[in-house]
Amino acid sequence: MRLPSWLGSGTPGRDLTLAGASLGGGLVLYGLGMQPQINPHPDVPPALFLAPLLAVCVAVGLRRAAPRTSLAVGTAALVVDTALGNSLGTVVVYTQVLYDACVYGPPRLWRWLLRITVALSLIGVAAGVLGFGQWRGAAVGVPVVLAGLLPVLTGISVRQYRDQAVAERARAEQTARLVELDRRQAVSAERARMARELHDVVANHLSAVAIHATAALSVRGLDRGQVESALRVIRESSVQGLAEMRQMIEVLRDPVTGGTPPDDAPAETVTARLAETDRLVEGIRAAGLAVRVRTDGTPGPLPVGVDLAAYRIVQESLTNALKHGAGDAELTIAYRPAEVVVTVENPVRRGGAGLPGAGAGLIGMRERATLLAGRFSAGPRDGRWQVRASLPTGADR
Repeated sequence: MRLPSWLGSGTPGRDLTLAGASLGGGLVLYGLGMQPQINPHPDVPPALFLAPLLAVCVAVGLRRAAPRTSLAVGTAALVVDTALGNSLGTVVVYTQVLYDACVYGPPRLWRWLLRITVALSLIGVAAGVLGFGQWRGAAVGVPVVLAGLLPVLTGISVRQYRDQAVAERARAEQTARLVELDRRQAVSAERARMARELHDVVANHLSAVAIHATAALSVRGLDRGQVESALRVIRESSVQGLAEMRQMIEVLRDPVTGGTPPDDAPAETVTARLAETDRLVEGIRAAGLAVRVRTDGTPGPLPVGVDLAAYRIVQESLTNALKHGAGDAELTIAYRPAEVVVTVENPVRRGGAGLPGAGAGLIGMRERATLLAGRFSAGPRDGRWQVRASLPTGADR
């Protein structure tokens, strides 16, 4: 059976219900004549014991809202009840007040209660031993232990358990937030990587297609050979772009195999690595850009990430030179002991003519170099546009 919402954990209704139940239990003990336990004043009317009982029950009702006030009211009621001769009901309800003060009060409160109840227990034991002149007198301290020290120790144990549960819950929530943050960062990094790959794969080939299509449409009087040459470049760029796009899709579909092309893959598929630069340059030359290539040092095996990044930077740089340059470019690939340096220079077309661009290529190249702890620069230099990327290879080769 489900409790009403006003009786839920931590609600004032629950505290008031507990106070009412405590009062009911105390009245039952009063009706059974369970007072006084000590009778220093035989002429005290029994009805006077109801006042401290009512006060200590009020203290129970204040246990969450005002723990200090609850303890003060309960202690005052116990002192009055003790002066009258002690009633069992008030003492029993007061143990609940001590327990609640330790559980819901500030940390300093339960520490002081622990010191006080331990001290009172020791005083009771010492007074009993001295008063009776034998060790059996230590039994005088037993009521203090049962009614004072034991509720305090129980409350402290529950308090520590709850504090630990709260700390564990906070730690779990923090871990969940960190996991979610890591997931979002991973998704963002993967989206950025895919954006770079898509841009580098598509932009190079579509730029060649756009340039030759624009030339075929804008230049009148082209003979059949010139038209066929433009269409041939358009076809080769389209097929090459589709092949690289298919290869990238294979990587996304089956990351285990790393996008290895199947046996029946078309011959146009190109592996994106620096060793394939010659084929890339041939395509760029066919698109109308005169490229001079110079290699410094001895080519050797490169880390996969560096190999791919260097190829993509060369590809994007030559594509930009084709779109915005003046018809020629110079590519330099320098193999050094601890890095590989690629440099592309080209004259800038006067008047800013050329295909429009959004700057995504420069952003992608810079991101590739940064991810590999390399250096990247792009800008005018001695009247020409220069792109330079230095990518560390991780060890002396």
